[in-house]
Amino acid sequence: MSMLNRWKTYRRQQIEALRESNRSTLTREDEPTERREADGEGEHGVVAELFSDLVTDPEREAEDRQAGALSRSSFGPAGRPLNRKSPFYVGFVGALGVLVALLLWNTLGRLTTTFTLLVVALFLTLALNPVVESLTRRGMRRSLAVVAVFMGLIIVFGLLGLLVVPPVAAQGAELAGNAPTYLDHFLRSRVVQDLDRHYHVVEKIQAEVAKRASDSGFLSSLFGGVLGAGKAVVTGVFQFFTVLVLTLFFLASLPRVKQAAYRTVPASRRPRVVSLSEEIMRRTGSYAIGQVAVAFVNALCSWIMMSIVGIPYAAVLAVLVGFLGLIPMVGATLGAVLVCLVAFFDNPRYAVIAAIYYIVYQQIENYVVSPRIMQHTVSVPGAVTVVAALAGGTLLGILGALLAIPVAAALLLLYEEVLVPRQARS
Repeated sequence: MSMLNRWKTYRRQQIEALRESNRSTLTREDEPTERREADGEGEHGVVAELFSDLVTDPEREAEDRQAGALSRSSFGPAGRPLNRKSPFYVGFVGALGVLVALLLWNTLGRLTTTFTLLVVALFLTLALNPVVESLTRRGMRRSLAVVAVFMGLIIVFGLLGLLVVPPVAAQGAELAGNAPTYLDHFLRSRVVQDLDRHYHVVEKIQAEVAKRASDSGFLSSLFGGVLGAGKAVVTGVFQFFTVLVLTLFFLASLPRVKQAAYRTVPASRRPRVVSLSEEIMRRTGSYAIGQVAVAFVNALCSWIMMSIVGIPYAAVLAVLVGFLGLIPMVGATLGAVLVCLVAFFDNPRYAVIAAIYYIVYQQIENYVVSPRIMQHTVSVPGAVTVVAALAGGTLLGILGALLAIPVAAALLLLYEEVLVPRQARS
């Protein structure tokens, strides 16, 4: 309690000193210039002002108190200082803090798509940057290297489009032309005939179709769904080109961006931060290139197998297998299941052959292809890979699964190079 009393006494003295200083300031501003110069407050009044607290002048103090009384009568009495322990003050400030936090949260929620595009563009930049740096080491300017790599990327996507779009269009037209025939065969099948004989399934289906066709609400919802699908396609195309443009800008300005980021680090820690950051970016880019190479080998071998066996839609399925192969852990398995399903509907024997092929290929990829391609990239334990992929997929879907392993590798690098040595020294 004595400490609390001393603190209250000290605070009371401080408030009184502040009030006295304010009164003196108001009084001295109202004095004429001649009076202030006579008191030493002109050009050479600095010393007098510095030593004014050491000199005691009863007459001057009386004048100051009289002037302070006049100033209080002119400007009104000074109020009590704001009580920051008041419940109203605490509640008001707390409510303002909550409102600001909600505003920031809503703003971040609206910017989720923008952040996603930035992350994808940055990931592609780190994946393409090793190729750009390899060209610059051979004497090519960085701007020309960026243009060359970007044009190569566009050519690759263009070739994939030429490979996928014509078969898909042709096979879609063929499917639409044969749809009535398929429907007729389906209705004439033995199973449907037995169901129709006992439960009148065909009549119920026809009645339901006629009812839906005459329902304006269903038609409007169907039309809205078609418009929504079209809007989603347009948005996807726009986001694709946005990612390409952002990747181009990031590739061109990556050295300047890194230097600007490194300058924000204290000079004593800058070399360590630079070395760790460069190693993280190198591992991330190497992982991306390695994953693309593994997926390309899987797609090429799948296309050769499907062409030899005679599985339909070989080109389209090979491209899908390649894209699914980019997803760590489960991507190759999903591609194999997709190929086996298509082969099963065409010929069950083809499905058996495809299943045997993928079982053998998975072993070769796990023990031969991936180790040779990934030997200079990230090294993440299996358990950490599983946990990282699950967490990334839960948070950000396919994008999170793609970024999970590089992020886990970066965290492991920080653990090995920063945390463990620091704990060893302590």
